[in-house]
Amino acid sequence: MSKFVITALNLGLGIALATGLTACNRDANADGGVGMAASAGSNAPKYGRVVSVTPIREAAEAAKQVCKDEVVTQRAPVKDQHQIAGTAIGAVAGGLLGNQVGGGKGRTLATVAGAVGGGYAGHEIQKNHQQNNVTSSVQRKCQTVQGNSGDKIVAYDVAYEYNGVTRTVRMDHDPGDRVQIQEGVVAVSDAH
Repeated sequence: MSKFVITALNLGLGIALATGLTACNRDANADGGVGMAASAGSNAPKYGRVVSVTPIREAAEAAKQVCKDEVVTQRAPVKDQHQIAGTAIGAVAGGLLGNQVGGGKGRTLATVAGAVGGGYAGHEIQKNHQQNNVTSSVQRKCQTVQGNSGDKIVAYDVAYEYNGVTRTVRMDHDPGDRVQIQEGVVAVSDAH
């Protein structure tokens, strides 16, 4: 190596050492003596000066469509709206039963009364059966749901200066004008 290169390397090394010592002195003075007290065996807290606090916001959600399946029960369609089949079957059965009672004109009267009563009973039985005859189906129902109404703050990006170095950390709260430092890391506790 040439003498010029060696001299340049020595000069660069000297500047680097001088800059490092200057930074150490500046760091010792930056914390107002707190760092010196801590290095002297004291457990006094160290603080970094907050340079900026930037809120991190979660954007508002847009309206969205939410769908779900629901079981819907409906009355089954009626095939015999006038209950003719029930009336006819009831009348025949009632007439047969009425025919078994008495004799002569009493039998005829019992047959007619049985047919009328059986017809009415058959009509009502079929009507009740039709009203209770239901079917179930699954239908998809959708509705529009509004998202959250506005931006909300979810965190804070905090830039702080400690020992002449500016660092950034994300916190869940606004720390105020200073942050507590523990072994080079921002403490979780509040520092105001």
